[in-house]
Amino acid sequence: MSRSSKNVVPEAREALNRFKMEAASEVGVNLKQGYNGDLTSKQAGSVGGQMVKKMIKSYEENMK
Repeated sequence: MSRSSKNVVPEAREALNRFKMEAASEVGVNLKQGYNGDLTSKQAGSVGGQMVKKMIKSYEENMK
């Protein structure tokens, strides 16, 4: 089975990119558009971790 990079909702890719840039800014990681292979694992992990924190917080707030 091949893996596709197509999104079911085309607008989702741009929204995710904005979300990622916002999270990176909050943790002090300088992301640029396109390739960011020069980031350390710690930097990339901190961006992903911040994204997860924000998603959990949003979910919890919407449950109330």
